[in-house]
Amino acid sequence: MRDDPVTWSTRELADLAGTTVNAVRHYHSIGLLDPPERCENGYKQYQVRHLVRLSQVRRLAELGVPLAQVQSDEQHGLVVPGGLNELDAQVEAQIERLDRARADIAALLRDSAPADTPRGFEAFALRLSEADRSLLHVLTRLHGTESVNGLKRMVAAEPRDLREQFDALEADSAERSRERLARSLAASGANWRSADRPWSARPAARALRRDHAAQRAVRVVLAELYNPAQLDVLGRLDAGAVHGRPEPLSA
Repeated sequence: MRDDPVTWSTRELADLAGTTVNAVRHYHSIGLLDPPERCENGYKQYQVRHLVRLSQVRRLAELGVPLAQVQSDEQHGLVVPGGLNELDAQVEAQIERLDRARADIAALLRDSAPADTPRGFEAFALRLSEADRSLLHVLTRLHGTESVNGLKRMVAAEPRDLREQFDALEADSAERSRERLARSLAASGANWRSADRPWSARPAARALRRDHAAQRAVRVVLAELYNPAQLDVLGRLDAGAVHGRPEPLSA
């Protein structure tokens, strides 16, 4: 006389496979696990084939395979879309992203910089005003690596005293104060707050339409972040309206 096959409940099956009841239900919903038979009282009866299939699904999940894309085939079992070579390339790219993230986190911790500081600006992030940091977020998203490197060098080279004077410039500052500060910034070459991007590599491959769109976006951002006196100073720098040596700021 043949013994009745051993069966398991949903909870027992999940425990055996090292997963959860909700995961089992999810695998049912995406077609990777066949529904079990039910006994007379309505309880599910999972068999060995279910445990094997659930274990196979869990293995694919461990490898990072997108389970929603896996196909179930009676002849070949579970079929991985694109094969393992494509999966390996995806895992390699993910590792590279994680390595960059760890390096970025290390730089942020080293300089006690805000978590959202753009890459490469950690060392002087705390010295920048909120407006300057906001502008940098936009600029680093609009331009490529080479141009951003030029931006980073220009921001790093900006004299601290001139940055502080620009930050402290009030909206109703006198014409003489604005002119002197513009001359000082021009002499120092610190004109990175500019829609004209004197720091940009301006790659020839960039589409002209996108380039103009980026400039327009930056002008809108500048108008929102800085007060009228600061915008006047920046306008003088962009227009090249300041020349020669700056007058002493104490005068």
